[in-house]
Amino acid sequence: MTRAITVKVATTKVIKALETRLATLEKDYASQTANEAKFQKAYEAWKKEIGKWAIANFSKAENLRTNYRNWNNTLNVDFDIITKEGSFPTEPEKDFEVIHQHSYREMKEDITNALTILKMTDEETVNASTMKQIAKYL
Repeated sequence: MTRAITVKVATTKVIKALETRLATLEKDYASQTANEAKFQKAYEAWKKEIGKWAIANFSKAENLRTNYRNWNNTLNVDFDIITKEGSFPTEPEKDFEVIHQHSYREMKEDITNALTILKMTDEETVNASTMKQIAKYL
């Protein structure tokens, strides 16, 4: 037979953790435009770099394919270069999470509501069911 675990967390600690999470959420949401611009700049630089690398290694190209489009006078050239990972420029990765406006508002509202309720309580500890509801934000 399994035994239920009873955990009691001090209300002040939970309030402090939620306040910290709310501040982090607001900071991350406010800075994501700047982070996205920085990423796009790095991505554009990478596209130029990978293009130069591909041209320099065109002699190793295999499986050459072309497609000419009359309607816009565009020739698309596609080819494969057999190489090992690490021998070509690596594509930049986003080091931040994109938070959509509706998700931000929902998370902010949930955290703010939890903080309001916890600040009004006289209880010294937070029970497990309350912790389950707010744990996703901690």
